Amino acid sequence: MFSFFERLTQPFPDQPPAQPPKGIIAFCRHYTQGMWKIIATVSLLSAIVAILEVTLFGFLGQLVDWFSEHDRETFLANEKWTLLGMGVTVLVLIPGFILLRSLFSRQALMANYPMRIRWQAHRYLLGQSLSFFHDEFAGRVATKVMQTALSVRETVMKVLDLLVYISVYFISMVVLIFATDWRLAVPLIIWFFVYIGILRTLVPRLKTVSQRQADARSVMTGRIVDSYTNITTVKLFSHSRREADYARQSMDGFLHTVYPQMRLVTILESCVEMANAILIFAVGALSIYLWLHEAVSPGDIAIAVSLCLRLNGMSHWIMWEVSGLFENLGTVQDGINTLAQPVAVTDKPNARNLQVNGGKIEFDGVHFGYMGANNTPIDVFNDLNIHIQAGEKVGLVGRSGAGKSTLVNLLMRFYDTQSGAIRIDGEAIDEVPQESLRSLISMVTQDTSLMHRSVRDNILYGRTDATDEQVIAAAKQAEAHEFILSLTDSAGRTGYDAHVGERGVKLSGGQRQRIAIARVLLKDAPILILDEATSALDSEVEAAIQECLNSVMQNKTVLAIAHRLSTIAQMDRLLVLDNGQVVESGTHSELVAKKGIYAKLWAHQTGGFIGVE
Repeated sequence: MFSFFERLTQPFPDQPPAQPPKGIIAFCRHYTQGMWKIIATVSLLSAIVAILEVTLFGFLGQLVDWFSEHDRETFLANEKWTLLGMGVTVLVLIPGFILLRSLFSRQALMANYPMRIRWQAHRYLLGQSLSFFHDEFAGRVATKVMQTALSVRETVMKVLDLLVYISVYFISMVVLIFATDWRLAVPLIIWFFVYIGILRTLVPRLKTVSQRQADARSVMTGRIVDSYTNITTVKLFSHSRREADYARQSMDGFLHTVYPQMRLVTILESCVEMANAILIFAVGALSIYLWLHEAVSPGDIAIAVSLCLRLNGMSHWIMWEVSGLFENLGTVQDGINTLAQPVAVTDKPNARNLQVNGGKIEFDGVHFGYMGANNTPIDVFNDLNIHIQAGEKVGLVGRSGAGKSTLVNLLMRFYDTQSGAIRIDGEAIDEVPQESLRSLISMVTQDTSLMHRSVRDNILYGRTDATDEQVIAAAKQAEAHEFILSLTDSAGRTGYDAHVGERGVKLSGGQRQRIAIARVLLKDAPILILDEATSALDSEVEAAIQECLNSVMQNKTVLAIAHRLSTIAQMDRLLVLDNGQVVESGTHSELVAKKGIYAKLWAHQTGGFIGVE
């Protein structure tokens, strides 16, 4: 039975994620698609339960009157069908509808609804540009995905619960009391407007405080996660106390959003309690007055007083639900600020996959820049022109900040150019899907980070359909097979099954680099980018890997960045970048003979690294 209801909603929809709208209502509606039928069913069942519960109070008033008016001898004979109806309502209908509402709510919605939001939000964020993640704590983004999913669910469900209960329950109460004596309904109506006034005055302030609190919570989480992620650096520089103080600042900031919230809650609770006390007193006093004047029966008084007592309890529930609603609205608004940001680099509709036949690369009139401090535009490239022939091996040389990594990022389309075009085999890279482009380019970076998964999974990232034999062959080519066999982790997994820790922290820099190279070997893409690919290796291993890379580079277009010029001196051509322009081009011997920038860099090398002029 439970499985049937759990399958009524789909937590992992197949449709591609779209940018969420930035308005709260539109944002919640966007992430509630596919759930409306179940939510409407839950609301309908809640309305039925509310009406049945109010009906019980009518039964209570009837019983009181019957006890004072009916003869015990004939009571059961006269009222048996009404009593049977009461029994069925109490024992069957109300528990039955509550069970059904719980099955729809808890089995179909409570788990699947937020998971559906997390799934869609996560897939959308995976499509965000690198600049988005460079500007955010990873832990902060993850926290907002988790918090916002729960808050959207709570917001939608609380709004509908409140609408149903406040409208159906209160209207049913007023109608029932009006049917006994309209004068008993007057305090109830006055209380209702006072209650709404209290909520309208105080609860919106909770929304503002909650929005600040949600942001403070995500900052606090982000700082803590940042410390854990970089724990090696923290310990290396003996900065445990500094990191504790850094986290404490955010914890203190979070605490200073909790204090105002608790003050508002205390005021709100006190005001509602006073309004409820006045209501109960007024209805009780009015009931006694009307009974003394023989205007109402004991049953009428029982209905009015019991409904007020019930309303006293309900008002606290409604207060907390409304408070929770506005807190969740604050969290949703905070989540919107992160999750609804537009994607900077997008694919064109119906873009066709890139077809590489050789791998010729062209930069034609490329202009690219970014905004610096005080929104000052900073140009990196202006009318950059580079042509790399299919199968050509080209090295990029230049001082730090010359634009080497930016050029590679543009080729990978991590960023879009402001003008000009980048083409591969004559096809502009902004006309093809990003996934298609990057699937045909292999890259080994200087700062290699691995997934906190097994060694096998990390190598298979290069080609997920590869066999174990192909994985091992790639690892052997990358001089990684022997050390992989010696690996073990805390769970007792060994060799290729051993997990490498977050970002591969359990491995040395050279070991991480060799696994990254094995991954690239397995991918075997027609275009190869090497960004300081052997920087983390010792001389002996570097020589072996360099020989391996030389064989891998055969029949591929290669773009290599290296500060250690000896590693790229044998390239077909070297390009020297300076101030965003190619200022020299030629082979190693040609550039040394020109006695230009490259010759100075070569002359200033110490131990194979570029010196500082």
